[in-house]
Amino acid sequence: MDENLLGIIAGALTSVAMLPQLLKVIKNKNAEDLSWGMLMVLISGLSLWVWYGFLKDELPIILSNAFAVLVNITLLICCIIYKKKSS
Repeated sequence: MDENLLGIIAGALTSVAMLPQLLKVIKNKNAEDLSWGMLMVLISGLSLWVWYGFLKDELPIILSNAFAVLVNITLLICCIIYKKKSS
């Protein structure tokens, strides 16, 4: 298998992994079970992967992790909004 294709498939799968969680939080307007710490660590790690992708000039790494950062920042924002409403 071509290594770029492998990278694109792996990146796509890991990038969309949190979408079901985000959709559930938005649908139920409830983020009580989410960990702020986990989201912060995940966003930090994904951001470092984006930086690494730029350093290596690897578009699959940049795109997949940048998308994942956006999904997880959106989840963090939902977490802030919905935890305040239920407190």
